[in-house]
Amino acid sequence: MASTAHAFRLSASPKPSSAAAAAAPADAFLRPETLSFCSSTGGARLRRSGGACSLSVTAAGAAGLKVRASSATPVMDKSKSEAGPKAPTIVDVDLGDRSYPIYIGSGLLDQPELLQRHVHGKRVLVVTNDTVAPIYLDKVVDALTKGNPNVSVDHVILPDGEKYKDMDTLMKVFDKAIESRLDRRCTFVALGGGVIGDMCGYAAASFLRGVNFIQIPTTVMSQVDSSVGGKTGINHHLGKNLIGAFYQPQCVLIDTDTLNTLPDRELASGLAEVVKYGLIRDAEFFEWQEKNMDALIARDPSALAYAIKRSCENKAEVVSLDEKESGLRATLNLGHTFGHAIETGLGYGQWLHGEAVAAGIVMAVDMSYRLGWIDESIVTRVDKILKQAKLPTCPPETMTVEMFKSVMAVDKKVADGLLRLILLKGPLGNCVFSGDYDRKALDETLRAFVKS
Repeated sequence: MASTAHAFRLSASPKPSSAAAAAAPADAFLRPETLSFCSSTGGARLRRSGGACSLSVTAAGAAGLKVRASSATPVMDKSKSEAGPKAPTIVDVDLGDRSYPIYIGSGLLDQPELLQRHVHGKRVLVVTNDTVAPIYLDKVVDALTKGNPNVSVDHVILPDGEKYKDMDTLMKVFDKAIESRLDRRCTFVALGGGVIGDMCGYAAASFLRGVNFIQIPTTVMSQVDSSVGGKTGINHHLGKNLIGAFYQPQCVLIDTDTLNTLPDRELASGLAEVVKYGLIRDAEFFEWQEKNMDALIARDPSALAYAIKRSCENKAEVVSLDEKESGLRATLNLGHTFGHAIETGLGYGQWLHGEAVAAGIVMAVDMSYRLGWIDESIVTRVDKILKQAKLPTCPPETMTVEMFKSVMAVDKKVADGLLRLILLKGPLGNCVFSGDYDRKALDETLRAFVKS
């Protein structure tokens, strides 16, 4: 890929008057009026007006941003895989001295050096669940210790499921770490899907005020989204992921062979996040998905590998620009505000995360159309591709308008009492993160999909 120079510009309006400053939110003096990420082809622009925040992301800008990736083949190459051991594709998450690689490929758990280079002490704690452990725990322990007799590995096996993503289950990780007398040079390894990754990461962020950890995601959902970017945490009965920390791993190792044992429902759930990337910032990727969704559902190895790689590239770009979700990164939550309300309202684990997000994406797209921000053809295409992925396109009948509103009121994207949403605006691949929208459109969308 030819390198391209990009200019990043931070511009701020003149200081407000003392009267205006007194009326502004407490952190207003830290917030520039306009924050622009510019390249020769476009960019992302964060606009603030009063209490509202609006972030526009253009497809051109997304394409113009540089993602550092390396592999035996070009980053976007779709060439046939070769037989035998192969060097992984590597996508780098660029965060300065906290940067880390995402390794993507088949058979990576059979390449011990990939994991071992990121274990700095002599003690490792593998955190996994009772579904994944019987299949992959021994393989991971072998990868950590093969030819490396100085490393000892403990493990803790948690119950499987979103309903166990809570403080009581998290304490089992701390119990094991303390009983094993692990020290600050130990490394935690998350082996499993999004729930295990989030909980292990939060435990690593908290134990002894922070120890190293590695992500080994085993589901589509965790491979394309949750294992990358350092979001860790647990649920509260009043809302999803309300307790947690931003804490980056040492590396993410994605062995695509682990998807061979993934149930069909879990596979489909992860594809909701893949669709999301195309809608918010990568129109070309969405068009590729429309042509290849049947191959993804059929578990075609090359199609899955490409979807994982392209998703990770998109996520890495965004995280590198906005690690702590001050604006741009929030756009990765398309459909999640509606989706989290479904998960919380139904009870954690009743619907898989991706199933709830899929229904949430349809609701966000519907609202975008009601606001006059997108063409009807996008509504039709979104509905079609999610159905093709065997995902729900409406919330469960038990959800009510009041259930949605009560959960959405405590969403992490609420600022100064204002619910900000990620909505599509303009051509495919463009979105906004904003609290500046007609509230009637939100009410109309909720009434169109659920009981009053």
